Amino acid sequence: MPSFGFSVQPPQHIDLDKNYRAIFDFIKENEPSFLRCIYCGSCGATCSAGNFSQMSLRKVNLLISRGQISEVKNLIDNCLLCGKCQLVCPRNVNTRKVILLIHKALKMPLS
Repeated sequence: MPSFGFSVQPPQHIDLDKNYRAIFDFIKENEPSFLRCIYCGSCGATCSAGNFSQMSLRKVNLLISRGQISEVKNLIDNCLLCGKCQLVCPRNVNTRKVILLIHKALKMPLS
């Protein structure tokens, strides 16, 4: 059979009911500005660590809000906590505190 350049991919749906959202709830309670993030990408555009790694605070926030924490630790370990992202954020999200809360939440047992 000739190949027409198309292939069947596995479904890429996310079942939000099965994901772990305790870290999202922890951050939401301790830093309410986290909910103001509109995923605009301003933080990623100025990120020093993002130039040399896959670090993207927008991606971290999206993964945390979805409850997909398996990739988050590797991403936030690259963060330099320089604060550039916080300076350019149009919604005034306290990004440094969010990163520190994620580190804290990953170390403590959350139910």
